[in-house]
Amino acid sequence: MNRPVRPSAFPVRQPLAPRAPAGRPVLRPVARAAHGLCGLLLTTGAALAQTQTPSTSPAGDGAAAAVPASAASATSAAAAAARRPEATAQLQALKVKARREAADDLPPAQAGGMAATGARLGLLGNQDVRDTPFAVTSYTAQLIEDQQARTVADVLQNDPSVRFTTSGGHTQENYRLRGFDVHNSDVAFNGQYGLAPLGSSTLEFVERVEVLRGPSAMFTGMAPSGGIGGVVNLVPKRAGDTPLARVRLSHETGSQLGTALDLGRRFGEDQAFGVRVNAAYSDGGTPLQGQDRTRRLLSAALDYRKAGLTASLDLYDSQQSFAGGTPAMYGFATANLPAVPDPTVNVLKGAAGRFSNQGAVARAEYAFNAGLSAFASVGARRYTHQGFISGTHAHSVQADGSAQVRGVAQRAYDDSETAELGARLNLQTGPVRHALVVQASRLGLEAGSLVNVTAMQASNIYTPVTPTLPALPTGDIPRTSQATLSSLALVDTMSLLQDRLSVTLGLREQQVKQLNYDERALTPALGVVVKPWGESISLYGNHVQGLSQGGTVSDVNATNHGHQFAPYKTTQQELGLKWQAGPMLHTASVFQIEVPTMMSTGPSSSPTYTDGAETRMRGLEWSSSGALTPVLHVVGGASWLHSALTATQGGVNQGKEAFGVPRWQGNLALQWATPVPGLQLQARGVATSSVYLNNANTWQLPGWGRLDLGASYDTRVAARKLVLRLNVDNVLDRHYWSGSFAETRATLAEGRVIRTSATMDF
Repeated sequence: MNRPVRPSAFPVRQPLAPRAPAGRPVLRPVARAAHGLCGLLLTTGAALAQTQTPSTSPAGDGAAAAVPASAASATSAAAAAARRPEATAQLQALKVKARREAADDLPPAQAGGMAATGARLGLLGNQDVRDTPFAVTSYTAQLIEDQQARTVADVLQNDPSVRFTTSGGHTQENYRLRGFDVHNSDVAFNGQYGLAPLGSSTLEFVERVEVLRGPSAMFTGMAPSGGIGGVVNLVPKRAGDTPLARVRLSHETGSQLGTALDLGRRFGEDQAFGVRVNAAYSDGGTPLQGQDRTRRLLSAALDYRKAGLTASLDLYDSQQSFAGGTPAMYGFATANLPAVPDPTVNVLKGAAGRFSNQGAVARAEYAFNAGLSAFASVGARRYTHQGFISGTHAHSVQADGSAQVRGVAQRAYDDSETAELGARLNLQTGPVRHALVVQASRLGLEAGSLVNVTAMQASNIYTPVTPTLPALPTGDIPRTSQATLSSLALVDTMSLLQDRLSVTLGLREQQVKQLNYDERALTPALGVVVKPWGESISLYGNHVQGLSQGGTVSDVNATNHGHQFAPYKTTQQELGLKWQAGPMLHTASVFQIEVPTMMSTGPSSSPTYTDGAETRMRGLEWSSSGALTPVLHVVGGASWLHSALTATQGGVNQGKEAFGVPRWQGNLALQWATPVPGLQLQARGVATSSVYLNNANTWQLPGWGRLDLGASYDTRVAARKLVLRLNVDNVLDRHYWSGSFAETRATLAEGRVIRTSATMDF
């Protein structure tokens, strides 16, 4: 299948031309389906509201008569609140959370407001952190705003389990979580894959950024790129009960100016309809010498909530472009590494490109009664890019900085369509309370690309030349990959002994279907939470699996040439403790993750391939969030990892550590409400130990640390709330290699970046 020609004209500020009608539009059928679904649900909701028996609940809108079993989550949260006498006043709010998809109905923030008390666990929905047998952190809108985070990577600078595999300031953001790669295509949107923006996501339309650590195929299905270290989930904004009209003006190092608009309001009887609109625009220079970058975002979130029915429609259009250069990654020729260059030096001068994301997601859930609800969703994302987007490398870098570079010009697309259908059932069997969830899901993926490259050209990472850039490729963009990931899952969370013990059992059958590949795999999950001393301490354990596509033997000399391996199963065992110490929540865990890969045995003239190669990761983690004192708030933690190549081809490097995985890494962010009314000061420290740059453990990158500072001042002007913010990342302007994305290749951190903003509510 070929795609029609797309215009390839520069400059990059020209808008992307739409695909010709001959191509299969991704969003058009989804938009029609979403429109029909929402219309049907709203009509049904109105009819139900007219016929429903009046509620005796103080809420007056049927809250007590029809509380949905949303996410099976609220069930455990409400039960926990009921067991705590001091939490009685919160019980009704938690019931409301079980049926609303609004910002006000998210799990509440932890003391200090930097992290939340709960997060979404895929098909299980929102869960209280203390009730889950997994390590999870949810970063709030308050943290995003106070730190002036621009993208997902900025938020994850607070997480001790995450490091990055792309250079700072790059348009493509990829991560390493618990020592394993997580591609930006593996970021979830409201618990589903294939819907979040690709490349790098701006945050103006995001309420929270959640991190679920460890493999999670049971709860989210197989990740599109096979990421197994964990899940990064984006929670979209919703209209709150209080009308919102907010404008922000901002400035960033390098003359980058920006503005953002955030509008939210609810309408109708009982404020059943909600609208949240976000728009953002920024343009100008960046810290990279000569680079100019533009970002545009427009999003709308519509929702309906009444009489046991919730429905929502999320739409977004995100555009980014750059000209005059791009940050580079570095591949070294020898173990004698060069001195770290100034990150403002533009190694790839003249590089330009643009990429575009459009997404649409419709969701609905209806509670038939207090014990049974059904849910469905349909969505799609369309991504296109052209220019020098990937392949931004300096190759064969010598100790004196001399290197080889080449120009790259690409045109590509990446489309996805997703749907899910499921039900939740709460029931009691003797002393055991069950929260059952059944879900069927399908994710369709299609991608294509064309690439032109030049020959290698001599340069130097300290005094670079401007590389010759090729013309954009023309002609039809061929489809280079197509896959369908479909699955059926069943999960039962059983609670007994007055909810002091809960056991989660689950099973998902996953099918991976490609052009020449069709395999299935079963992934079980077991999670246990024990509260032997009341609600403040939870002991937990889990045995879960992740999935990535199995390999196909392409070696024509192999005895099993053409054999397709079933999807690889990554297995994790984890034990941990969660402790609510007053206003502070601590999580400590020990885990082991084993990842199989393909290797060959026998003579090279006629090898036999198996999936017997293995990498093992063992680790300790501690994370914490909350209020150390009423005026001093904190989020952060530390992790220790030990990686080992436990089975390798021919025993080469067996027992060595995996490249790019630091032994120690830590992050700690503090926020102090000073005695001066409205004035808050911030500080964040990030530290990482040295890492090996190859699996032979003969090349090494040194460890690094950095300090970030910030301040905000909340005041009123003409009776309007005004917040002034100043943030300085990498205050000391440290220059350092921040990590590795492949053997003998390293990434470079950004230097000092200063951001200021003024935000006013109208």
